Amino acid sequence: MNKPAVRWFSSTKTSCWTEKQAAGSGTGVANLALTPEKFQTVEGFGGCFNELGYAALRHLPEEDMRKVFYSLFHPDGELKFSICRLPIGASDYALEWYSHNETDGDLNMEHFSIDRDRRYLIPYIKEALKYNPKLQFFASPWSPPTWMKYPKAYNYGTLRWEKEILEAYALYFVKFVQAYREEGITIHQIHVQNEVVADQKFPSCVWTGEQLREFIRDYLGPAFEKHGLDTEIWLGTINGPEPWQEMIKKTTSDYDAYANTVLSDPEAYKYIKGVGYQWAGKYAIQRTVQSYPELRYMQTENECGDGNNTWDYAKYVFNLFRHYFVNGVNSYIYWNMVLEPKGRSTWGWEQNSMITVDPMAKKAILNPEFYVMKHFSHFVSLGSRRIGLMGPWTGNAVAFEKPDGTKVVVIANPFSDARTLRLSDGTVTHSFELEPESFNTIVLER
Repeated sequence: MNKPAVRWFSSTKTSCWTEKQAAGSGTGVANLALTPEKFQTVEGFGGCFNELGYAALRHLPEEDMRKVFYSLFHPDGELKFSICRLPIGASDYALEWYSHNETDGDLNMEHFSIDRDRRYLIPYIKEALKYNPKLQFFASPWSPPTWMKYPKAYNYGTLRWEKEILEAYALYFVKFVQAYREEGITIHQIHVQNEVVADQKFPSCVWTGEQLREFIRDYLGPAFEKHGLDTEIWLGTINGPEPWQEMIKKTTSDYDAYANTVLSDPEAYKYIKGVGYQWAGKYAIQRTVQSYPELRYMQTENECGDGNNTWDYAKYVFNLFRHYFVNGVNSYIYWNMVLEPKGRSTWGWEQNSMITVDPMAKKAILNPEFYVMKHFSHFVSLGSRRIGLMGPWTGNAVAFEKPDGTKVVVIANPFSDARTLRLSDGTVTHSFELEPESFNTIVLER
């Protein structure tokens, strides 16, 4: 039997994506071994299209902007994005807050318009499609139109729970999918609400599990059927307060409060193709996947950091990737792909991005989280399957098998000293000296 060819890429704080040579192979005792177990299929990686990201990109010279788009979206680029997110109306990273219909009482959506999106989001998306025409999209609102809410504002509040409002809001989603289709952009999935638990000073809207169940079952699902839309409906994006917040409030937003409440209703379940989790939703995903393994799952928004784009935060993000994949997600979505320095939103929160564009120097800077994403997305292609691992390094690693049989192991050395990894593929044990505080991708080619 021929030995597999081994490729190894390592990133540290001072040197990212360096191809290295394995120390050798032999019969030493492995401390990480691939197993025959196979789990979920990978559906892709991506990020979110936001207005502030496009505004940042426009500071670049045209050639440099093309390089950024190539690195993010082209199938031969660095990150190879295949599924991305966009907001329905304003996200918290829009230049101003808006919806697609602010005509009070327009229940028939006669004044629905995506004109605002033609200024920023649609050009951003269409440019990405030049590099990957097969790029898929999912969309979610941060806030319904203000006249559909109580109080009547983009931030804070809830949807008015009145039959005519619910019917109109379902039609709002239909109009959005249709309008984007007319622009040549297919919306493959709709997630009903960004962060159903968030009651924030930025565009937001709070939902209960019971409300999601009723809206999907009685309004959104039937509306998509009536208008012949094949766009998938997903139960997303589910976040939640941290456990200490739940203790203080004496409430819960866990698996039973949202996913189980909706999915246990057969009439709501029949419309739902998958579940999207982000932020504190990470505490509920394991139980949801265990209970409904036939559905598909997505990590819908990488946690955003504080705008400093540090290596230490990148280490935290690496562990988020691992957590979500070992608990069953099929895809992982970053938040802001590109921002200006410090990544300040219109409402004042500074957040990380994979790429920073310096408007003065007119230069794109690749941040540590760009390389965290690359360690996963560059070699883990569509159709790959997560495979089993065993041994003491398992808690720091995740492994995949590509459709052609190539194995990909993504592993971090979290320690401040170098450590030896002895990786067994079942026939050969390969040895690697992992640098301190490093991310590593090991490819065993057949």
